[in-house]
Amino acid sequence: LSINAFDYNCHLDLIKLLRQEGELVKLRRARQKMSELFPLTEEIWLDWLKDEIKMASEISEREKVYELFERAVKDYICPEIWLEYAQYSIGGIGQEGGIDKVRSIFERALTAVGLHVTKGTALWEAYREFENAILETAQPAPGSIPSPEQQQVLCSQLEKIHTLFRRQLGIPLLDMEASYAEYEEWSEEPIPETTIKNYKKALQQLEKCKPYEEALLGAETPKLAEYQAYIDFEMKAGDPARIQLIYERALAENCLVPDLWARYNQYLDRQLKVKELVLSAHDRAVRNCPWTVGLWIRYLLAMERHRVEHSIISEMFEKALNAGFIQATDYVEIWQAYLDYLRRRVDFTQDSSKELEELRSAFARAVEYLKQEVEERFSESGDPSCTIMQNWARIEARLCNNMQKARELWDNIMTKGNAKYANMWLEYYNLERAHGDTQHCRKALHRAVQCTSDYPEHVCEVLLTLERIEGTLEDWDAAVQKTENRLARVNEQRAKAAEKEAALAKQEEERAEQRKQARAEKKASKKAKKTRIGDKRKADEDDEGEWGQEEELPSKRHRGEGDGVLPEEDMEVETGLFGRSEKPDGPAIPKEKASTSRKDIPKVFHDSSKDKVTVFVSNLSYTMAEPEAKLREIFGSCGEVVEIRAVFNNKGTFRGYCYVQFKEEEAARQALGLDRTAVEGRPMFVSPCVDKNKNPDFKVFRYSTTLEKHKLFISGLPFSCTKEELEEVCKAHGNVKDIRLVTNRAGKPKGLAYVEYENEAQASQAVLKMDGLTVKDHVIKVMISNPPLRKVPDRPEPGRASLPLAPRQIYGARGKGRTQLSMMPRALQRQSNPVAKAENGMVQNSPAASSDPPAEPKKMSNADFAKMLLKK
Repeated sequence: LSINAFDYNCHLDLIKLLRQEGELVKLRRARQKMSELFPLTEEIWLDWLKDEIKMASEISEREKVYELFERAVKDYICPEIWLEYAQYSIGGIGQEGGIDKVRSIFERALTAVGLHVTKGTALWEAYREFENAILETAQPAPGSIPSPEQQQVLCSQLEKIHTLFRRQLGIPLLDMEASYAEYEEWSEEPIPETTIKNYKKALQQLEKCKPYEEALLGAETPKLAEYQAYIDFEMKAGDPARIQLIYERALAENCLVPDLWARYNQYLDRQLKVKELVLSAHDRAVRNCPWTVGLWIRYLLAMERHRVEHSIISEMFEKALNAGFIQATDYVEIWQAYLDYLRRRVDFTQDSSKELEELRSAFARAVEYLKQEVEERFSESGDPSCTIMQNWARIEARLCNNMQKARELWDNIMTKGNAKYANMWLEYYNLERAHGDTQHCRKALHRAVQCTSDYPEHVCEVLLTLERIEGTLEDWDAAVQKTENRLARVNEQRAKAAEKEAALAKQEEERAEQRKQARAEKKASKKAKKTRIGDKRKADEDDEGEWGQEEELPSKRHRGEGDGVLPEEDMEVETGLFGRSEKPDGPAIPKEKASTSRKDIPKVFHDSSKDKVTVFVSNLSYTMAEPEAKLREIFGSCGEVVEIRAVFNNKGTFRGYCYVQFKEEEAARQALGLDRTAVEGRPMFVSPCVDKNKNPDFKVFRYSTTLEKHKLFISGLPFSCTKEELEEVCKAHGNVKDIRLVTNRAGKPKGLAYVEYENEAQASQAVLKMDGLTVKDHVIKVMISNPPLRKVPDRPEPGRASLPLAPRQIYGARGKGRTQLSMMPRALQRQSNPVAKAENGMVQNSPAASSDPPAEPKKMSNADFAKMLLKK
């Protein structure tokens, strides 16, 4: 805690240990420290209160317990704490004003939680029992006649109990029927019609609330969806007290959900507008979720809205700066909110004032803070465009008529790497245009023409427009010369960059051609060796797939994988499964004739109408002996398997993927739960069978690709680190919900992991504690999970030709392997090197011929063409 005072779990551990050891003084100090930083839960408060009640014997000590109860009821609206408070106050009934104090506490408790549908009844009954006890003490002695004063006291006390019954029966609470029956039995007079009418109305309202209460009882933590549905229901009804109570109930169980606090505070700000209630809710929000900058900003606005003293608002802002935000931009936002508040305090009709000097001082401090504190922690200031300095410059120019200061600020902005952006120069130009003079406008645009690198043409056009309207002939000539020289240099630089890019592309093409030639030579030598041995199987002449892939080791991912529909060649090869699954009575087919036998089997294409009952399974081991039997055993637990279609190449080698068809759609949905199951040392991928040609936006990736503040991304882990070992490291900083070790397609670890905590607070604490930690001699990096956006390749426009891309070089774990893909489709290869086809449709090239790279066709003159026709 001396290192990080905001470690919530560490506070809990310390309190637990001190309570076990009986260190009461240290325990009280530890609880006090935690309560200053965080709102305490109902369980922590009740333990603390019970410990203090045991030690409180004198009146002065009882007063301290009362003060502790007052603090407890402000953190959350908890019926148990209010009930404990009221019952404890009964112990002081003998003191002066004791009865009135007890009644006051009970009334406050009913206002706070008396509407609680499931727990409110206990409080009403406790209040009635107290009043009944008072009634018993007011009864005269047996056989005596009460005096008029005693009779008046008895009537008054009876009326108090009647009033409590009537108030309770008008509120929808569980077991209302029992309360009504109790009132009928207790009352000597008939129940008034108005009470019966209110009771029936409350019963009807209870019936409407019951489905939501039952949903909460049956739901698992955190019950956010159920609470939100209940809140929406109460919002439609429009009772502010009930809306406030259901929000408080939801927050008591979800105190670390910033969005829930934000919605509650927004409701209080816009609807109730009660100062004490609003500010209390905002204060609890930032104490529960101090890492959420939006809650702090709303708190500052609410304090300003309710005219809180300036010193208190400034103090709250300082607390916000020490809250430990997780992004550099959060500090920019909180500074901007505070500066906006200070600006609204200034009376700009005066040339100088204390508020104006404070505003300028705050702007200067904000710039320095972002440069020193924030940049040191995050390696960035969070304000690359200098928005705070821009606002400062606008205030100086527009409200203070101080263009000199504004120019100094803009000069500082440009020196921070913004001089190359046209929009920054135009922002400065517009400020000069509105509050400066033409000379400085011209000077700014001349500098912009010289420095801008992203849109120089636009800046040049603005300069020429200025001179066309206001400039002299000399100004126009100077501007034209300046812009022409600048644009000439820009075009020259762009031409050089294009040439360089073209040269790099050409080099890449040459390297690709060399690799292609090397592969062809290597392949030719292998075929020549097989020819010498005498193995001239016909299947060897067709050992390339659609994309030039050698089929002995299929590629890591095929075109049809995950799409639900295979390419045409794959569909044809797929029929090899059916010949394989049926065991003929005759002798076994030799391996050498496997390819020929499959070609004789009729083709069976994928039936897209059965996609809903089919799953696509991939990333299986290519050496799996009997894929059908193995997968039938795995998927049999999901439901009845109708058919398993494993995919083989023409040589009979399993390609690592297949289709599993079930009898029922529910079985297919259950099968998706087996995704990433380890099968023969590799994670098996199971995805829906979807045709991506018809559903191009379909995504199989099941993990979030956006910012998740409760999840960590850890890199630099040793490959030997297991999930259990990582959990042992992470659980010291919070409750770990899930850990995912990232592996490659072969199931080998990549040294990366995602760790999910219960809430954002635990995740942010884990980042602070674990970043830079050494695990098995490896220094790990820990950050909040925020994957970068994946770049989607631009699709060519329909009907528009696109240049062929140079083939991308792909290497396996041991360098360049034989499963390397050639990205040039075979259809294009045929166009550049046409060859005759054999009867079976496959290219019949001799080994010697295939060793040479495809030659470009020789250009023919008209005379050559005429000679060729005559020979024909």
